[in-house]
Amino acid sequence: MVSTVSPLPRRLPLVCAVDEFALTTVLLFIAVTVVRWLRDSGSPLYVADLHVALGAVGVLIGAVLTGLILTPPGRRSGGHMNPAVTVALWLVDAFPGRSVPPYVLAQLAGSVAGTGLARLVWGDAVSLPPVVYGAIRPAATWEPASVFLAEAGCVMALILAVAFFLGHTRYIRLLPYVIGLSIALVIALLGPLSGGSINPARQFGPAALSGQTTALWIYLIAPILGAVIGAAIYHLFMWRFHACQPLTHKLAGDDDREKGD
Repeated sequence: MVSTVSPLPRRLPLVCAVDEFALTTVLLFIAVTVVRWLRDSGSPLYVADLHVALGAVGVLIGAVLTGLILTPPGRRSGGHMNPAVTVALWLVDAFPGRSVPPYVLAQLAGSVAGTGLARLVWGDAVSLPPVVYGAIRPAATWEPASVFLAEAGCVMALILAVAFFLGHTRYIRLLPYVIGLSIALVIALLGPLSGGSINPARQFGPAALSGQTTALWIYLIAPILGAVIGAAIYHLFMWRFHACQPLTHKLAGDDDREKGD
């Protein structure tokens, strides 16, 4: 049977950007909340060891991210919640260029909204050390160049994984879980070193509200560069090996497409 796939639209409905705002707001609220629970010494769930705490944060955030991708808003918008993912999907011809600015603005605005909401709900505990709005900080022993390379390299690897699963429709249903697991590992392993953000929206709101903007440029630019490199590798090598149909921008899969390669 010949697969019938609709051509890429020039622009997605504005409601999709609204979905991205809502999803990113929820993601950041939960991220800051989890950091508050595990790193505030006054919390009954306080974990003193940073590595253990970030391991728990990684598991929880990975599970939340997977769940958000699979929600109705996540299925409708694509469930990106990350400007680097949006840019990469545009560069691999899976996402309309005219929808990149509203998506990215919605994700960054959701980052601020989610962080601010956590401050309203949890009070001063969110703004004081060591929580500080959940803002990410690299280890003192890590130079900016090392942080930049770690952030860019992890995003590049994530984009290649996303492109592989989007290009093979029989495996695409696994992608939300692969993304959740990948984020969990990055937070657990690189969190104590580079900060393990790999998402400009993850750091934007916390940095803006806390005023900790010294390394913000790294967390904003490095993931985008990693996305560009990942998309370039896809165009150079990977596109030859996926199913003969355009990729979808929906990380949970597109129900309108045929199942199977």
